Amino acid sequence: MLIAESLVGERVRIENSQHREKPIRSLAKALSWRCTGSLDTILLSWLFTSNVNTALAIGLSEVITKTLLYYFHERAWSRIKIGIDQRIVE
Repeated sequence: MLIAESLVGERVRIENSQHREKPIRSLAKALSWRCTGSLDTILLSWLFTSNVNTALAIGLSEVITKTLLYYFHERAWSRIKIGIDQRIVE
């Protein structure tokens, strides 16, 4: 018996649409990850330069570029089928 069948007592069909993330989800993930990454960059920059202004300038400037890079990276991966099981579970 499949795990899904044992958990819900019925067969589960995996729909293609369940595996497609909408662009707004990618944007939300990009922004939340950037906040985390930017705090790390600011702290490391401050540690290396001992200058808060330089650390903030480095950290805040990379927010824009890395958010855009992550967003487009995420959208590209939403089109790639590697690791997505699209079979019908029976």
